Amino acid sequence: MKLWQKETGSKKEVESFTIGRDPEFDILLAPFDVLGSMAHAKMLSTIGLLTQEENEILQRGLKDIYFEIEKGQFSIAPGVEDVHSQVEFLLTERFGDVGKKLHSGRSRNDQVLVDLKLYYRAAIREIIEEVKELFDLLIILSEKHKNDLMPGYTHTQLAMPSSFGLWFSSFAEGLTEDLGLLKAAFDLANKNPLGSAAGYGSSFPLNRTMTTELLGFADLHHNVINAQNSRGKTERTLSFAMAGIAGTLNRMASDVCIFMNQHFAFISFPDDLTTGSSIMPHKKNPDVFELIRAKTNQIQSVPTSVTMLLTNTTTGYHRDLQLLKEEIFPAINQVRSCLSMTSFMLRSIKVKENILSDAFYKHLFSVEVVNDLVLKGMPFRDAYKQVGLAIESGNFDPDQSQLEHTHEGSIGKLELPAIQQKMDRVLISFDFQAIDHSYNRLFH
Repeated sequence: MKLWQKETGSKKEVESFTIGRDPEFDILLAPFDVLGSMAHAKMLSTIGLLTQEENEILQRGLKDIYFEIEKGQFSIAPGVEDVHSQVEFLLTERFGDVGKKLHSGRSRNDQVLVDLKLYYRAAIREIIEEVKELFDLLIILSEKHKNDLMPGYTHTQLAMPSSFGLWFSSFAEGLTEDLGLLKAAFDLANKNPLGSAAGYGSSFPLNRTMTTELLGFADLHHNVINAQNSRGKTERTLSFAMAGIAGTLNRMASDVCIFMNQHFAFISFPDDLTTGSSIMPHKKNPDVFELIRAKTNQIQSVPTSVTMLLTNTTTGYHRDLQLLKEEIFPAINQVRSCLSMTSFMLRSIKVKENILSDAFYKHLFSVEVVNDLVLKGMPFRDAYKQVGLAIESGNFDPDQSQLEHTHEGSIGKLELPAIQQKMDRVLISFDFQAIDHSYNRLFH
């Protein structure tokens, strides 16, 4: 029987259908459910719904359960509906009726919502750590290969000279911008919904500011309906943020697959990081980057799935929202895996040198010659025409060893310190220390 159930139970077919994949995701929420309950119990003791002694018993019991979760000794017993029920059953089993008092002033709606908010905060932190690791590597590679020239393309056609330093650092700066969107998701996850109950508040004199501080939230959803309506909004914003990161990784992976092709041969990886063919001995396939390309496309589809799940939902809680976990939780793991594997592979990348010394790439230097003529006083249109005619007649023979790019963000001035500062600024905006401090106080 469920904790909230009366005398009549649901048919097993209905129960199985409605529970769905929740048990596997609830294990991930377990530590956060305990943290939310610790804060809620402390607050209840200040408004007279728990005695000091009862609060101390619950705090001790909840800490024990938390450490059991950390050690992998926690599970949801057969017949128990969800993680919230399991925690309450354990408290009641171990300490008696005081365990039944914990749910006062709460609904499962705001209980799961606070669990999700805490989980998303932690997941965002883990994503950021993976992003920072890749960013640092890209900056190192950019500096190392700043003088290694490569072709630049527009419309997938040869365009102008580029460099591997410019290529690597483009993704580094892109990641700083991706984290800007992730900050918007973090800000939504960092608002306290606890106390909104089923979405319409409670007749108990709950101290929502207290639980906000205890759980390290930067703010609370003041309006209790808006607190419930934030479920879905948070996931949608987070899905777009992860899709942004995935888009950056996808473009890099696509480039790598092309650049490894023998017709290009701009980059290579050790044999043990590529795969072979069952019949073609010469093959060195970029399977890792092909899978990163595919997986990041899956991630980029998540915002659409989330949006469709939310379509037609009116104000308040709906069971539709349960399915958001099936989209968001796997995507979090997927984006972290793709970030980690990209870093792992790039640590072993080998860049081909002197690519642009080949006469095949001489037309890349047409703009350089046009600009040189302009600097010598020729009108741009005349310079463009002169170089164009030389190319058409087969008489274009530029100096492929000289490049003069000096403005900010160009081949000759990568602005890596400025890009690093962008990353530093966005990282500081995620105040994880405040969360750590609040959790430490909660446990002591």
